[in-house]
Amino acid sequence: MGLSMPVNLPVFCAGIETELLTRFPRFRSIQVMDGSKDGKPRWVQTVVNVDDHIIVPRLDLAAVDSDPEKAVEDYVASLSLLPMDRRRPLWEFHFLDFRTSEAASTTVLRLHHSIGDGMSIMTLLMASSRSTADPARLPAMPPPPKRTGAIYQRCPQPPRLWSSDYLAWLWSYVVLAWHTLVDIVLLAATVLFLRDPGTMFTLVPDGGQSRRRKRLVHQSLRLDDVKLIKTVLNCTMNDVLVGVTSAALSRYYFRKSCK
Repeated sequence: MGLSMPVNLPVFCAGIETELLTRFPRFRSIQVMDGSKDGKPRWVQTVVNVDDHIIVPRLDLAAVDSDPEKAVEDYVASLSLLPMDRRRPLWEFHFLDFRTSEAASTTVLRLHHSIGDGMSIMTLLMASSRSTADPARLPAMPPPPKRTGAIYQRCPQPPRLWSSDYLAWLWSYVVLAWHTLVDIVLLAATVLFLRDPGTMFTLVPDGGQSRRRKRLVHQSLRLDDVKLIKTVLNCTMNDVLVGVTSAALSRYYFRKSCK
């Protein structure tokens, strides 16, 4: 999260104690095994020392001065390689107190997915924040962008009764109902007796892991390119990333399977 000013750590820690720790039990709980045959973890509340979860790293000043954006990216990437300490609640705040091209300082929230997903955590943080001008008021949010694409337009009124346009409009709903029925039948058949054909993404028939060597592949994208596609297609950045990932998996599958 990019901020317009450095964080006041004493005020921030006090807000963590009064907002997150008091109101949300997951932030003051750890996972322990219940000792049963299944060995399922359960949440147990514990005493939280906020200072253990506030981290101000010491970075190479020369690297920060030469390329602060890359310093932020490298630090965030390094966090993904470090395990979290399960003896305390699985969340941390990392503060990078140096200026980048878009922010005066950067805050990195690292937490386990069992506490919450991206949208729920962002909503939680906004609900736990207060305006600096009026501590009793929630911070003001920018208005949502207006969607002007064809998919956001209101459905037109049906044409006049028994005209050719009306029959075409009615037929489209008949086709939609037919395809919906076929999909429901195929879904039920798949649940009962049909099985998907084996692919390179499925496990071997005996239920074990495949012996083929696996690699973790990643690809960096320019944020400006993603924003450009989002603007041209009038969609969200999440739509762009999901589409790119889907296309990449499809190309990989058809190239490897020669189908």
